[in-house]
Amino acid sequence: MARNIQSVERAAAMLRLLAGGERRLGLSDIASALGLAKGTAHGILRTLQQEGFVEQDDTSGRYQLGAELLRLGTTYLDVHELRARALVWTDDLARSSGESVHLGVLHQQGVLIVHHVFRPDDSRQVLEIGAMQPLHSTALGKVLSAYDPVAHSEALEADRKPFTDRTVCDLDAFEHILDVTRARGYAADVEETWEGVASLAAPIHDRRRMPVGAVGITGAVERLRRDGELRPELIAAVRDCARAVSRDLGAGRF
Repeated sequence: MARNIQSVERAAAMLRLLAGGERRLGLSDIASALGLAKGTAHGILRTLQQEGFVEQDDTSGRYQLGAELLRLGTTYLDVHELRARALVWTDDLARSSGESVHLGVLHQQGVLIVHHVFRPDDSRQVLEIGAMQPLHSTALGKVLSAYDPVAHSEALEADRKPFTDRTVCDLDAFEHILDVTRARGYAADVEETWEGVASLAAPIHDRRRMPVGAVGITGAVERLRRDGELRPELIAAVRDCARAVSRDLGAGRF
C-alpha cells in the first residue's frame, strides 16, 4: 500500500485545527496541538499562507483560514447546489426529448460534466460524469464561452483543434458563433465534435444573474434534426429546462 505524504497530512491537520477553533491560533498553539516542532509548524504555515489557504493577523501574528480556502469551498458548494437544483428538471428534459442530458461547468479550459441523465430507452450507455468536453466545438462549451467571460478567454487561448470536417477553429468564425448564441439564447453542435452526433445547450444563471453552467441534450443527428433543421420543440425544451434551473437558483425570469 502507498504511504501517505507526511507533510500533506500535517497541513490537512492544521487546516482542520484552524477550522474548528473559535479564535485565531498562534504558532505555539498550533505546534502544541499537533505535536510538532515550532520550526516545522512555521514552515507548513508559511507555505499555506503563500497559497492563500491561511492568513496571519498583522497585529497579533495569529493564524486563521484564508480566503482561497473559502473560494474553493464555495465552488464546491456551487457545483453541488447546481446539480441538486437540476436533478428534477434534467430528468424531465430526458423524458420529454427522448435524449441524454448533460449538465456542464467550466473547468480547466474545458467543460466538466457534473450530471448525466441517460437517454430513456434500453440502449447501452456509459455514464459520463467527470468527463471533459472542449469549449469550442460542443454546445455546452459554446454556451459557456458565450456567457462566461472566463470561459470566453480560455476558449480563445486554447488550441481549437478540429475533431471533424465541421469543427469551427477560425477565431472570427468562432466569435460569430458566440454572437449568434447570445442572440438566440442557445448553442448547437451538429457533427462538430463527433460524427453523426448533434447537441443543443442553453445557459444556467444563479441568483446574481451570473452564468454558472449549461444544460443540454445530445443524440443522433437524424433525431435532433427534421428536414435539415434542428427541431424547434427540442430547442424550446432545452431552454425551458435551463430557465427552470436558473429560477430554482434564484435568478428569476430570463
